[in-house]
Amino acid sequence: MRAAEIRQKFLAFFESKGHQVVASDSLIPGNDPTIMFTVAGMVQFKDVFLGFDKRSYTRAATSQKCLRAGGKHNDLENVGYTARHHTFFEMLGNFSFGDYFKQDAIKYAWEFLTGEQWLALPKDKLLVTVYASDDEAYELWHREVGLPAERIIRIGDNKGAPYASDNFWTMGDTGPCGPCTEIFYDHGPDVAGGPPGSPDEDGDRFMEIWNNVFMQFNRDEAGVLHPLPKPSVDTGMGLERLSTVLQHVKSNYETDQLAALVRAAARETGVPYSQDVPSLKVIADHIRACSFLIADGVLPSNEGRGYVLRRIARRAVRHGYKLGQKQPFFHRIVADLVGEMGEAYPQLVEGQARITSALKLEEEQFGRTLETGMNLLEKALEGGKTVLDGKTAFLLHSTYGFPVDLTADVCRERGIEVDLAGYERELGEEQERGRAAGKFNAAAGVEYGGADTAFEGYAKTSVEARVLALYRGNEPVQALAAGDEGIVVLDATAFYAEGGGQVGDTGEIAAADGALFEVTDTQKVKAAVFGHQGRLRQGSLAVGQLVSARIDEGKRLATARNHSATHLLHAALRAVLGTHVSQKGSLVNAERTRFDFAHPQAVSAEEIARIEALVNREIAANHPVSAAIMKQDDALKAGAMALFGEKYGDEVRVLKMGEFSTELCGGTHVQRTGDIGFFKIVAEGGVAAGIRRVEAVTGEGALAWAQAAERELKAAGSLVQAQPGELVSKLERLQAEQKALEKELARLKGKLAASAGDSLADQAIDVSGVKVLAASVEGADNNALREMVDKLKDKLGRAAIVLASVADGKVALVAGVTADLTGSVKAGELVNSVAAKVGGKGGGRPDMAMAGGTSPAGLPDALAGVADWVKAKL
Repeated sequence: MRAAEIRQKFLAFFESKGHQVVASDSLIPGNDPTIMFTVAGMVQFKDVFLGFDKRSYTRAATSQKCLRAGGKHNDLENVGYTARHHTFFEMLGNFSFGDYFKQDAIKYAWEFLTGEQWLALPKDKLLVTVYASDDEAYELWHREVGLPAERIIRIGDNKGAPYASDNFWTMGDTGPCGPCTEIFYDHGPDVAGGPPGSPDEDGDRFMEIWNNVFMQFNRDEAGVLHPLPKPSVDTGMGLERLSTVLQHVKSNYETDQLAALVRAAARETGVPYSQDVPSLKVIADHIRACSFLIADGVLPSNEGRGYVLRRIARRAVRHGYKLGQKQPFFHRIVADLVGEMGEAYPQLVEGQARITSALKLEEEQFGRTLETGMNLLEKALEGGKTVLDGKTAFLLHSTYGFPVDLTADVCRERGIEVDLAGYERELGEEQERGRAAGKFNAAAGVEYGGADTAFEGYAKTSVEARVLALYRGNEPVQALAAGDEGIVVLDATAFYAEGGGQVGDTGEIAAADGALFEVTDTQKVKAAVFGHQGRLRQGSLAVGQLVSARIDEGKRLATARNHSATHLLHAALRAVLGTHVSQKGSLVNAERTRFDFAHPQAVSAEEIARIEALVNREIAANHPVSAAIMKQDDALKAGAMALFGEKYGDEVRVLKMGEFSTELCGGTHVQRTGDIGFFKIVAEGGVAAGIRRVEAVTGEGALAWAQAAERELKAAGSLVQAQPGELVSKLERLQAEQKALEKELARLKGKLAASAGDSLADQAIDVSGVKVLAASVEGADNNALREMVDKLKDKLGRAAIVLASVADGKVALVAGVTADLTGSVKAGELVNSVAAKVGGKGGGRPDMAMAGGTSPAGLPDALAGVADWVKAKL
């Protein structure tokens, strides 16, 4: 039975039991900062289990794509070396949200696995485990299903802490959890390994195929278990593992989907297909993980999810290198993956070109340093070492792009440990040295337990408010005096607190008695508590005092123009470049907007012109800008764009500009698109692999930019005596004239070199049958010195030559040795012997080498010693 058929049977079975079939969620968990990736089918239902969300159904079934390659859930190191570990896998799951519980969950699992119309597995091939104290689950298996007692195994806290058990499941350090019962398939006595709970349980004979989790508790940060409002069921069954059983193979990599990818890996690396080559299995696994991550909006980078993607991709490339494939190959397997899984996951088909392009770019970038880095690693591992030092591991990471787990992977293959503690020290020191000085957010360190701040800034520029709290620095105080720097918390405000890329408002807070607090920034102390940061310019301010809080309207309006333009820019980028464009960061202030987005190559001048035209067309249309509060699901169904990596609540603010742009956004905006005025892109460039950055200006800022550009254009025209319309043609003529002059200069320098060579040849002395010349040439650059050396070698015959020149306090040196002497006298060693005396160093070929120095005063003595140095080498 092929994997696609198994998936369909599972969903059909549970649909027949009243379950709603729900589509797989993204690999990027929505609204959940506790985990990096979707690691199980229940992740998209976490808020339902916690009672924070309610669906229109109480039973669900999914085939969920999952990734375990970072944080607590990390199987990366085992991939390729075991029969069933993966980074990416599919989890079949059925869920009950306060509906059925243990009895029905166990009954459904047994019916699906053993029922004749479903999978029809032999009952005597199955055994189960239960949590040690879960007598209810034990009795259900024994009394109702009829499993013999010897095929029901109780597993206690076997991981060193309370509830730390193979049969007590939790998604993370906090969150929904509960006892579980696992179902195992017995491959038979010809496969090594013992039953779960035995010393040999890590063998492959008994394979877990289904885990029924009974969600009874929510574990808080202190580790305390709190009963959930309604006990629920979360089950998970690995599609790959189930496929091995039904396809009668011993390894997941022999199943239909993965075997096809192993064959593709063999084809692209040029080695025979074999299930006994771990590297082929690594590549087959990693193409799935990388492709699905890119399809879900992740691109290779040096942080967060992008770094995990980079680690996986580079690990695959290294395994190809290990098999002898030195050219980019990994991206070519994307087509095979789409052929195997594209029907079930259409986003692979839609994103095939983008996925292939992103992986090819990553391969090419890593390939340029892979061989050099591998040579360094090979050298570091010479001499029977048992530990690789942390400094080398860090050098490989920082200079050659080797993630430390890739280095550990290579070392593990040879039985060598990596000094990870030393690596972390080196990394920490580097981070400390290179840490950029970000804007200090004083509000982040404030402890506050009072009422929320009512934000009225969408409709107002000033409000009357009461002071709820004051802070001098980060310390709470009852009053501020003139000159104090601090933070003011109000019960209401018109000041927008920094968020969603938009900077915080500035302005002033004034009291009737003359107190004046200048607000230089606004940051959130908590989700709905605004901290107004600044300095009390005059008077005194006390907790409980009534004040008037007014924003800087000019800055607010300029910022709003830029923010609204950013939404139009995002829509225009997607219209011109493609729907793969997704926001990766932004900064909006009164001066300009900066927008980072996913795109594999530079945006051309023609594309920039089209983007600008689209945005300005929508500005000229003067669409109304409307905002509405909606349920998040309703907003997304209505076509609103949610930004990658942003957290949203159940209710969201949907901002709409005509039919061109609809996004979730909490920022401040203009009332109509025409208020933006004029939009101009002023910069475009790359900020990371696959990430581009556009900067743009609007309104008065765009006018100021255009006027400055015009002034510069006129100044350039004046310098070359050309009108603006003639400037390009005039510059082209000047450029052609410059090239002609440079060509003539090179000819004259060559002539000078030939002439100088004739006179310098007379200065050569004979040293043991070798002509040795060491001289300083006035006004010659490196090219002229090299040409002179070549001509002198031809003229002198068997010779060793050093020529020098001094300019701007620096020494240039060129050494040349005729071919018949390079066995004993090498130009690189010769030039370095001279350079050492003038404060420099250099290198090159045995017959020609160059160097530089910073101490011209030592040059005469350095040249005087050349003859003795050559004599010592002969």
